[in-house]
Amino acid sequence: MDEKILLNHQDIDITITRLCWELIENHENFTELCLIGLQPRGVFFADRIVKKLSELTDSSSLSYGKLDITFFRDDFRRREDMLIANQTDIRFQIENKSVVFIDDVLFTGRSIRSALNAIGSFGRPKRIELMTLINRRFSRELPIFPKYIGREVDAIDSERVKVSWASKKEEKDFVSILKTGK
Repeated sequence: MDEKILLNHQDIDITITRLCWELIENHENFTELCLIGLQPRGVFFADRIVKKLSELTDSSSLSYGKLDITFFRDDFRRREDMLIANQTDIRFQIENKSVVFIDDVLFTGRSIRSALNAIGSFGRPKRIELMTLINRRFSRELPIFPKYIGREVDAIDSERVKVSWASKKEEKDFVSILKTGK
């Protein structure tokens, strides 16, 4: 498989900082804002967004949660491999608040549709926005578009976008595109 690096560690840091400033610009204060990382992979990105926001602002009023969409997926019972559920952790009210879903890669839009279905269990937000590190523009199956975009990628079906989050201090985050050879 051929692999091409799209974003290195420094590029990701710069992108995260830019996205945080966009959030700050669009939301006057964070008392009416809820950030929701989508399990499993969106949480790694959301954790970094929340950390950077705390460095840039007084984010003591920021509500941050994690949403598991496993049982809301339309392919839940169609997969051969068994899906393993993650944990939802939302300990605040979302009723009449602005919610920003955070995910690493926007591909077909089906995960976001699942998140829209799942969040209804917690109330009715005033507005829902979407932040993605990578927006795969030509793969959408649903009319879903992010408001906050780290980078747009024109990947074809035989290519896979891979986001690697460092799990150890000596490792570095990066985003690559892999040709799968289909």
